[in-house]
Amino acid sequence: MKNLLNFKVSTTILIATTLMFTGCSSKKYFEPEHTLSAQSASTVYGGTIVNQSRDGATLSNGTYIGKSGLSTINLGSGYRFLSENSNYVLASNPIGSLKIIKKSNGTELRTVELNTPVVSASIKGDYISYILNNNSFGLYSISKNKKIIQNQSGATYAIDTRAATPIYIDNLAIFPMLDGKLAVADKSNPENTSAIYLSSNHSFNNVIFLSRISNTLIAATPKKLILVGPNGQEELRENISDINIMGGYIYLFTKNGEIEKLDMALNEKARTKFDYVHFSASTAVAGKIFGLDQKGSLIVLNSDLTKYQIYNIGEVSSPVFITGTKLYKDGNIINLSKLGYE
Repeated sequence: MKNLLNFKVSTTILIATTLMFTGCSSKKYFEPEHTLSAQSASTVYGGTIVNQSRDGATLSNGTYIGKSGLSTINLGSGYRFLSENSNYVLASNPIGSLKIIKKSNGTELRTVELNTPVVSASIKGDYISYILNNNSFGLYSISKNKKIIQNQSGATYAIDTRAATPIYIDNLAIFPMLDGKLAVADKSNPENTSAIYLSSNHSFNNVIFLSRISNTLIAATPKKLILVGPNGQEELRENISDINIMGGYIYLFTKNGEIEKLDMALNEKARTKFDYVHFSASTAVAGKIFGLDQKGSLIVLNSDLTKYQIYNIGEVSSPVFITGTKLYKDGNIINLSKLGYE
């Protein structure tokens, strides 16, 4: 009986091992027959991205790339870029220190000890909205040097790294939480908070996208896209890789290589698919759609997804960041406005 048991255990391990290696060896990658060079659109800046967020990227020398491009401000040893406005830069370290840096001279205004790692944060006027990795959220006043609120949300067990950043709508702060909901706080009445529930899963269910078009709120988890507006709520279930907005349309990139063009009622206007593409970055800008595959194929499409060209810019082995028409990758800046779809 013991020998039989050992045989069963060994056989189980052998089958599991075989399946694992078979799965790895059979993984397919996007291999376009024809690609173009993007060399003429590329310049060197020499930096190395070590951390990326929705609003920017941290470089190995301690400076950062924000929405307006490269900055010379040094964040300090161990700090990563979170976000910025015209007056301040926000950065955090692994032990939960939130540093506020003055953009006028690059010096530190103060450091707020939150004692828990910061997932994302944003700043508007006097207020900083932040989300911590224990799924709590808070609102901090710079002038008063104190937390206005800090509340704990539901438990989470694992999150998608593409965490969205809090946004502001008039007097409201909207927090994209890690458990699939939006927390809403009124700055004039901070004790009065409410929630919009997107999804109820406990793992990999954090809000990865949050934006606004006119009076419609657009939010997404890895599995669901939701619009909240004057006419109620619309939702679409999909395996979401990324989302971009351009010209009043939503461009949804899926994990199976599809790009969908949706109107503001989530009606599909166009769709195309690239077999075996795994999008690592995307954007929609200047009338064109861009999707970067992990193996280095940069797909450039027209806004109706009917025409495209593919450029080879090299395998994506470290974080990349796109802001405006600039793609920062491996020490190079690729000017996307110089790349066409025909």
